[in-house]
Amino acid sequence: MGVLDILLHSFSPVSLMVALVFLLLIYLCSPFMFSQHKPEPPGPRPLPLLGNLLQLDAKRPDKTLLQFSKKYGSVFSVYIGSQKVVVLAGYKTVKEALVKYKEEFGERDPPRAIMDANLHHGITFGNGDSWREMRRFALMNLKDFGMGTKSCEDKIIEESHHIVQEFKKFNGEAFDLSQVISYAVCNIICSMIYGTRFQYDAPDFVYIINQTARGIRLLGSPAVQLYSFFPWIGKLFCSAQKEISSIYAANKSHHLKLLNRLKENLNPQMCSSIAEAFMLHQQQLEISGVTNNHFHSTNLLVTIMNLFNAGTETTAATLRWGILFMAKYPKIQARVQEELNRLIGGRQVQVEDRQRLPFTNAVIHETQRLANLVPLSLLHRTSQDVTFQGHFIKKGTTVIPLLTSVLYDESEWEKPNSFHPAHFLDKHGTFLKRDALLPFSAGLRMCPGESLARMELFLFFATLLQHFRFSPPPGVSEEELDLTPQGGGALHPFPHKLCAVSLM
Repeated sequence: MGVLDILLHSFSPVSLMVALVFLLLIYLCSPFMFSQHKPEPPGPRPLPLLGNLLQLDAKRPDKTLLQFSKKYGSVFSVYIGSQKVVVLAGYKTVKEALVKYKEEFGERDPPRAIMDANLHHGITFGNGDSWREMRRFALMNLKDFGMGTKSCEDKIIEESHHIVQEFKKFNGEAFDLSQVISYAVCNIICSMIYGTRFQYDAPDFVYIINQTARGIRLLGSPAVQLYSFFPWIGKLFCSAQKEISSIYAANKSHHLKLLNRLKENLNPQMCSSIAEAFMLHQQQLEISGVTNNHFHSTNLLVTIMNLFNAGTETTAATLRWGILFMAKYPKIQARVQEELNRLIGGRQVQVEDRQRLPFTNAVIHETQRLANLVPLSLLHRTSQDVTFQGHFIKKGTTVIPLLTSVLYDESEWEKPNSFHPAHFLDKHGTFLKRDALLPFSAGLRMCPGESLARMELFLFFATLLQHFRFSPPPGVSEEELDLTPQGGGALHPFPHKLCAVSLM
């Protein structure tokens, strides 16, 4: 679907006419009305008012940008309306920008909907000293409360047993796996940020997970993205923006309830969660008379929401893709299960088994690559004027590190558009680490929970493949399973049902 279709479906003709009149006024003062004197990145010629919007695939803009990169190079510009956006394409370029020039490209550019909801704090969309302090706090406390440790491994193994029991309830009949997987993954991060796990049928738990997923999909929807670049139009006419505001308000309310419960029973001698550690640090600063600091209630709420969202959505979606790929490619699934049976048998898989299971490990990494969950990454912004690969980029410019171009880079991957686990195996069948796999991004803004996600993916995936053979529903062939992703803030599989036939 093109952007023009989105505009016609989202706004009435009268609304569009009013909008275009205002856009004409903006255009008369827009950047591309004037000549540039420095060697700025090239790109397709923008149209008046709309820039390059009509050239973009509204549902999968990364595909259009990937095609642009083949014509304009690895650093190029597009205009969304009158706003200039610089796109970085290809593994080498993205890695250089985010690592070698990490300070220059290190700011985040929060979407308008995030700004409206006052969520541009914390660690995902924050900037400056506040962001640095919150990221440092999050990294330290994720480790303190188990990330990468045996205690965290034990929690994941325990949760994997809950998934297995839930799957067995369906007795091999087709069902939608997505919710159970989301509940299990969410419980791991909840055990760290709130110090507890939740029952899968707890109403508040189910509600907040479903609303979070809906909010993330809406945040990446064409209508809400248009609102980011034309906020005054969307605020008046865009129903998706109103829905996402409602979802954010409800999610904040639910998280505040959980935080207030912890606060009521806060005990310095029994700190068992990241949220409690934050509150205790707040108290210490107050006692010390330090008032000008970043440990305030807004940062507490937003940081906890950031960890909750990041610790649930991407890992759960990756597991869903992995199981879908197994049902789609039964020979690969059989090879994973043969390796598990031969080297592990009936005992519980442990983290230390990862090196002993090269093919299983390769399949998980190939799932991360091909799933391409966040194709545009999260928007970056230049913190200062920078000349990068001969191109001048102004301070405050929105930057897209095009992860699609990294994970599908034809110069890095033998079969970039196919599910090919051999990408991560050498000629001897030994697991091969590939630097061009950047599903967690790189540099200052790489995911702080990467090691937690890797542990979860391995233990959940291997345990499920030990216990079940996954296949399409009756009457559906492997060839008919659709791998087309659902658009939004992350590329999830479309809702689907699979059979989980017990092997134990």
